[in-house]
Amino acid sequence: MIAALLSSIYLGWSLGTNDAANIFGTAVASRMIRFTTAAVLASIFVILGACLEGYEGVHTLSSLTTQNVQTAGITAFAAALTVTLMTILKLPVSTSQGVVGSIIGVGIMQNDVNFAKLSKVVICWIGTPIGAFGIAIITYLLLAQVFNRMRIGIVNHDIILKVGLVIAGCYGAYALGANNVANVTGILAAAQVVTPFQAVVIGGVSIALGIITFSRGVMGTVGKGIVKLDAFSSLVVVIAEAITVHIYAIIGVPVSTSQAVIGAVLGIGILKRIEAIRLKAAMGIFYGWLATPVIACGLSMLCYVVLHLEYTG
Repeated sequence: MIAALLSSIYLGWSLGTNDAANIFGTAVASRMIRFTTAAVLASIFVILGACLEGYEGVHTLSSLTTQNVQTAGITAFAAALTVTLMTILKLPVSTSQGVVGSIIGVGIMQNDVNFAKLSKVVICWIGTPIGAFGIAIITYLLLAQVFNRMRIGIVNHDIILKVGLVIAGCYGAYALGANNVANVTGILAAAQVVTPFQAVVIGGVSIALGIITFSRGVMGTVGKGIVKLDAFSSLVVVIAEAITVHIYAIIGVPVSTSQAVIGAVLGIGILKRIEAIRLKAAMGIFYGWLATPVIACGLSMLCYVVLHLEYTG
């Protein structure tokens, strides 16, 4: 039980280092908000979102395959190891894909995979960047009209943008906690290692620790690696990401803030000029998304075999 719990905490920390940083990445990259301020605010609101609305996604993940204490530990460890590897490579990947890949790996070894539920999750994965892409374009056009009609000076303009980035980032962090805490400790709740309340608290705190300790590198990749963003565009990206992720939190399917942010950033890039998009960086991130569930699935199968051999031996 302790090993499963520690593996989930490690997974939460990994999620914080990679996915959670994306909610303030564009704002930090545009130098409207300091990294320290962003990390503290993100940590607080991630915990709030996890505790207040973090229960819906647990059922979806727990229904993909049967879990016990041993498989819960394998799933969390394999997913966390995969996300950590991608974080070292400074690629903003999907923790949701890592967790689901790990769950499927265990399910394959047990010959127990709910493919109907899996197809629902995959459809939501595809819909996340596409939805954020569309929401970003609509939000950009609407906010641009509002700002153009406001007669304010440069100083007040910057203040409004900074306040907007803080508010939108806090909302994004809240949505992240509500949506992604199921990735961290949902499998523990499914295996009855912890209660649902304990699961959201432990998951929220572990994500927050990851944000504070090791998230700066991925922020730079998201904020600068694909398209250079000004402060206004950064605000639009955060709003689009937050709305997209919160919608899926209500639906009860954990998705990736990384995919939502990238979709929103690409939407802004299309509006600004397709030439502004750094396609090489975008393709590298896309390949990371493809590799994440495959690597996590393979690692969980390997861990399952090793532990099974050790147990039988």
